Amino acid sequence: MRLKVTALACQRGHKAIFSGIGFSVGSGDALLLLGPNGAGKSSLLRIIAGLLRPTAGQIVLEGADQERTIAEQAHYLGHQDALKPSLSIAENLRFWMQFLAAEPGLAPPEALAAVGLVELADLPAGYLSAGQRRRLSLARLLCAKRPIWLLDEPSSALDANGQERLLSVMHAHLDEGGIILAATHAPLGLAQPQVLRLGPAEPAGAAPLTGTPLVPSP
Repeated sequence: MRLKVTALACQRGHKAIFSGIGFSVGSGDALLLLGPNGAGKSSLLRIIAGLLRPTAGQIVLEGADQERTIAEQAHYLGHQDALKPSLSIAENLRFWMQFLAAEPGLAPPEALAAVGLVELADLPAGYLSAGQRRRLSLARLLCAKRPIWLLDEPSSALDANGQERLLSVMHAHLDEGGIILAATHAPLGLAQPQVLRLGPAEPAGAAPLTGTPLVPSP
């Protein structure tokens, strides 16, 4: 499987966010999107997830299920955790499992164990801390198998133990041939990911931003 992006451009309102973005990421590979706020990292992930329309360019997923869109084969983890506060942790997972799964992943107890929340399964999600909510969102990725993970600041609100668990589930996904694209300001601990650096926001009237070539992460 390979995700290919060619000459991608994004405009929000009358502002050009980026243009000329291109990369290729294969099974078992991770791509980190780096750059300051406003450079377009989140917009790029949202375009691949099917939540925004690009103004130019092409996105192709080779070697995948041609009957399903790229968005249907991707998990998008954004800034909001998309949880129902009145439902328990386990009930939230069961909902997402039924809503998302073309192919079932881990059972809720196993997914919760992977992120360190199994003992809180019956607690309403509204009682969770920010870090626990983030862990529950990560468990959602494990309950429904999708080959592409689009992660926007996945380590946000996680303590040291939570970051270790995030790294563990990312490694497991890559080992199974999955693909990860992650917008981040903090190192995620992945070994030798590719890196795409997006430039700073330009002043009004300036030329659109372009992405820099892919390089291995230091």
